[in-house]
Amino acid sequence: MILEYKRSREMLGEFKSLYDLMNAFPSDYHCEQHLEKIRWNGYVVSPFDETSKVYKCKNGKYRCKNTGKYFSVKTGTMFDNTKVSLQKWFIAIWMVTSHKKGISSLQLSKDIHVTQKTAWFMLERIRRCFGSENNNELDGTVEVDETYIGGKNKNRHNSKKVKNAQGRSLKDKTPVVGMVAREGKLNAHKVSDTGIKTLTEQVVKFVKDTAQLYTDEWLGYNKVAKMYDHAFVNHGAREYVIDDIYTNTIEGFWAGLKRGVLGIYHSWSKKHLQDYVDEFVFRYNTRSMADNDRFNLLLASSGVRTKYKELIHG
Repeated sequence: MILEYKRSREMLGEFKSLYDLMNAFPSDYHCEQHLEKIRWNGYVVSPFDETSKVYKCKNGKYRCKNTGKYFSVKTGTMFDNTKVSLQKWFIAIWMVTSHKKGISSLQLSKDIHVTQKTAWFMLERIRRCFGSENNNELDGTVEVDETYIGGKNKNRHNSKKVKNAQGRSLKDKTPVVGMVAREGKLNAHKVSDTGIKTLTEQVVKFVKDTAQLYTDEWLGYNKVAKMYDHAFVNHGAREYVIDDIYTNTIEGFWAGLKRGVLGIYHSWSKKHLQDYVDEFVFRYNTRSMADNDRFNLLLASSGVRTKYKELIHG
């Protein structure tokens, strides 16, 4: 996605702070003009028929000749059919993409003067667009590891503790498989289990067969060990680094992900777990980008409309 994002800084403008952002977009009109540059780059495309001729109408509206339907730059995006001003959306996106650890719905609601329910909905819509950076083809030296979200029995009252939930038990935890190319991109996805079939499918889907694969000693990697140039460290034997063989990079990502759960969001549901994972993957994969470039990249990925019922009922 980043490689496809080739807009010039001169055309899009540059802003290094929230103050700069608000000066650059003092009204919804200015926000719409910027969004049109990002999404269409001077060539308006109908969301109803990409081959159709388009007529420009009043108040930022366009009409699709082939279908006769009216649309705007917000149609079919996270901004579609929202009562929140586009300026507030821009502020929310800036805050989410520029904060290293994210922002809670409670804090966002205070910052942009909306209800916490509205702020939560906005954040979930934004997170649905982060997935654009979580499907990368990986090559070179690739570390693969799995982690488990949830299952903090020690923090529960005795009456709510889950029995036999230690280690890799999935009784109250959700497994997530991650893989990172050293000096490159990272992917992480929620999975049903960490068995051989599931891990093999994940690795083959994203990692090229020319890659050097490093994992720990978990038996779930037995099949990919025969398919790739593979080596592992035996964590069970307190073995963590053997020359260039280690999984410290992906484990460092897990640590940051879990700190985000405790420090910013406090907890998260299984239903929305992938959305939060996507957010942290996006942040990792764009860590070397300037804040305004990261902001514009998210706008370029904004073509995902999520309805409130979908978020509540799945």
